[in-house]
Amino acid sequence: MFTPDNPIVDLIVRGLVLGPVALIWIVTVARFIGLRTFSKMTVFDFVSTIATGSLLAGAASATDWETFIQNTIGVMTILGAQTLMARLRLKSRRAAHIMENEPLILVRDGAWCPQAMERARVSKEDIWAKMRAANCLQLAEVQAAVLETTGDVSILHGARMDKEVLQGVANAKKSDV
Repeated sequence: MFTPDNPIVDLIVRGLVLGPVALIWIVTVARFIGLRTFSKMTVFDFVSTIATGSLLAGAASATDWETFIQNTIGVMTILGAQTLMARLRLKSRRAAHIMENEPLILVRDGAWCPQAMERARVSKEDIWAKMRAANCLQLAEVQAAVLETTGDVSILHGARMDKEVLQGVANAKKSDV
């Protein structure tokens, strides 16, 4: 690729040149697309981030220019598609409904929601771990534990909670929102 007559030097030069060039390319594309590029707001965002990392690795370890260019174009294509999906979600409720999972309440008012936990395949131990991470000391303090669209669990605890916080959550009672 750089010095085909000396494979060791070629290997070193590829390692020193292709990785940084690919990284600069990703940062440039991300700056153009905007702050949301590597967010985890939806499953599409999460998958785009993972795919971008994989393509970066492919570009950094490419053994020929075709592979390098294919990976860098792939980065632009995936991040561009993510941008289009985000815009489509903003413009169309139906598209948003098709593309997103709904958040799900796993604990409500200090009580487990066993049907929701079973549906989401989340154990009490998983929620206890998230409660510890949120510095929540008692189950009774939990206003709601919500499995978000990204797979994260939000622990909402404290003395009171605005109804609007549960807007769009699948099993929130209509009177709560």
